[in-house]
Amino acid sequence: AHDMGVHIYFVTGRPPRWMPEIKEAFGFGTGICGNGALLFDIQNHKVLEEWLIPIAAQIETVKRLRKVIPPISFAIETHDNFHREVGYVPRWDVGIDNKGVTKIEEAMTEPMMKMLARCSDYEFTSDEMLEIATKIVGDLVNVTHSNPKESLLEISALGVSKGATLAKIAGRLGLTADDCVSFGDNPNDFSMLSWTSRSWAMADGHPDARKYAKSVALPHQDDGVAIIIEELLELPA
Repeated sequence: AHDMGVHIYFVTGRPPRWMPEIKEAFGFGTGICGNGALLFDIQNHKVLEEWLIPIAAQIETVKRLRKVIPPISFAIETHDNFHREVGYVPRWDVGIDNKGVTKIEEAMTEPMMKMLARCSDYEFTSDEMLEIATKIVGDLVNVTHSNPKESLLEISALGVSKGATLAKIAGRLGLTADDCVSFGDNPNDFSMLSWTSRSWAMADGHPDARKYAKSVALPHQDDGVAIIIEELLELPA
C-alpha cells in the first residue's frame, strides 16, 4: 500500500518512546500517538504537533474520580516521560519512574499527553470504569480504554481522540472520510472506526467495536488486516 502511494498512519494509544519498534518493523508511515494527542514523525523521532491536557483539567479529573472509584490510582505521560503514584502498579516495565510519588498531583506541573487511571487490584473492569468516568469527567477530558480484560482508563484532552485527529490530518491532505480506511479493536478505536467510511472491527476485539465499524475483519492471528488491505488494493481506482 505504501509503495502504491497510500498515506499510512499508525494510530495508537502508545507514547512516542514505544515507536522505534514500528520504525524498525516498517520503515515508513507517520504516528498519531497517545490516542490522538500527538502527531509524530516516526522516522525522525520528532513530535510535529500536540494537543495536551491542561494542568487544571488534570487536577480536577483526579479529584472527581477519587470520589467515585476509591481504589483508583493515577499515572501521567508526556511524549518522553512517565510519572505514577506508588499505588499505580504497571503491568509492564515502562523503563522510567520506578519509584513513584505519593499523590500524582505532585507531578502535575505541565500539560500532559495522557493520563492513566488504574485499579491495581482489579476492583473494577475497564468497561465499568469507563462508564463511571464518562459520566463524572466527560465534560473535562476524553476517557477511553484499550483492554476490556484490564482495569485501566486512558484519558486525553477534551475533544482529543484517534478519530478527531485522523479527521484533522486527512483534511489537511484534502481527503474525506470516504477516502480513508481504518482497523480497530477496542474503545479507543471507536471514534476512528465511526469516522472512516470504510472501517473494520477485528473479530477478536471488544464486542462493541462492531457497533462503530462498517465491517468485520478476521482476527489478528489470521492476518485479518493484511487480507483486507490486499483486497482493497485490487479494487479499480
